[in-house]
Amino acid sequence: MDEQEFAQLNVIPLVDVMLVLLTIVLTTSTFIARGVIPVDLPRASRTHAEAQQKLTIALDRTGTAFVNGLPVSQLALAQRLESLPRSTPVLIRSDRELRLQGFIDVLDLLKGMGFGQVSVQTETVQPGSGASPSGKP
Repeated sequence: MDEQEFAQLNVIPLVDVMLVLLTIVLTTSTFIARGVIPVDLPRASRTHAEAQQKLTIALDRTGTAFVNGLPVSQLALAQRLESLPRSTPVLIRSDRELRLQGFIDVLDLLKGMGFGQVSVQTETVQPGSGASPSGKP
């Protein structure tokens, strides 16, 4: 018998694989472009943010503490924190010119009282600007 070489290549399986890959890419690109999977959320009478209020502590450059915009002394701050559940989220906004010790005192008070959800608000600096947000080097 005489063996013959393949005179043609069967491309049908290659086309099938490429169509499957194209379908996968198009499906996932829809989720990536939107950023989320579209979901119609159920409705409730109050949101989680309303159910659990966060506490904001602001410290100005002189070291004065403000709780939700109202000035308080260190003793009043401790009393105010005592009445809150320990799961309350706390946001600390501190002036960058404040001495570090004033910030540490508030942070130490929160830690000593058992607050676990503490965050610090910062300002974003544009990369490559070479200067701080206030314009000072």
